[in-house]
Amino acid sequence: MNERARILVTGGAGYIGSHACKALAEAGFLPVTYDSLEAGHAWAVCWGPLEEGDIADGARLGAVMDRYRPAALMHFAAHIAAGESVADPGKYYRNNVAGSLCLLETMRAHGLARLVFSSSAAVYGTPEATPIPETHPTRPISPYGASKLMIERMIGDFSAAHGLRAVSLRYFNAAGADASGGIGEAHEPETHAIPLALTTALGARPQFEIHGTDYPTPDGTAIRDYVHVSDLAAAHVGALDRLLAGGEGAVVNVGAGGGFSVRQVLAAAEAATGRRIPVREGPRRPGDPAVLVADAAEARRLLDWRPRHTEIADIVASAWAWHAGRHSGSGEAASGI
Repeated sequence: MNERARILVTGGAGYIGSHACKALAEAGFLPVTYDSLEAGHAWAVCWGPLEEGDIADGARLGAVMDRYRPAALMHFAAHIAAGESVADPGKYYRNNVAGSLCLLETMRAHGLARLVFSSSAAVYGTPEATPIPETHPTRPISPYGASKLMIERMIGDFSAAHGLRAVSLRYFNAAGADASGGIGEAHEPETHAIPLALTTALGARPQFEIHGTDYPTPDGTAIRDYVHVSDLAAAHVGALDRLLAGGEGAVVNVGAGGGFSVRQVLAAAEAATGRRIPVREGPRRPGDPAVLVADAAEARRLLDWRPRHTEIADIVASAWAWHAGRHSGSGEAASGI
């Protein structure tokens, strides 16, 4: 491919999408971000043009495709809070599912036939065993997870009927921040453990809540597979390379293949910040399994991908550099406050 081949990135102004855009630029591509900025941030778009628009607006999306003629599309644009999806399922089915259907139909109409899709381990639901392989039954327990699974199904149907080639990446707990400190995790509201712990250390919230201390794990708290966001971005570039080289589509887990407990995350956050983080212990949340860890063998085999950041201390330290810089008001990131 031309070293500046254009890649259209829906949701490229968000947390994972912006890191993917940086990885694309470093790999010689020109990322073109398409984002409504409802949840994304214009300050996170640093490596290519920003086109504002909604994935449900087929005319606008098609015009952007015609303007840039991308070689492929990476699709990150979605609502992502599982808890919110239970309270407001229509929001998730309207945006994630109906919006992605519009996206797929617009891709077909404009001759764009390569797709890397940001899916989720939420498609598995409560695991029968861990680590979780791609062959594990898919029984999502939230509308969010169900929406991701439905998009995967639509992608499969479009592939069979229309020749779309797509790689769907089911990733586990994205965490950390780019080493430059320029981009990081800035959700509102925030629901993820690491930024919750770090913003508690910064005084932005009164306490860090542990949901469940009686799990059958070594310290009683739930264990999750944390994959550094820069490693996750590299997996997306690997999936793109596979498609551009003529490879077939696939569904692939992306995780570090190991897990850390909530208490281990908390200890890493206290070590990184040098501050004691106040904690409130509460009951388990319904539907939260004790352990979620990926079997990432297929990512190694199909994408030649291996995580570089595997220690929770390193992952948390990178996130702390981002949050501390943002809190202090220094750097471009601070404009997103």
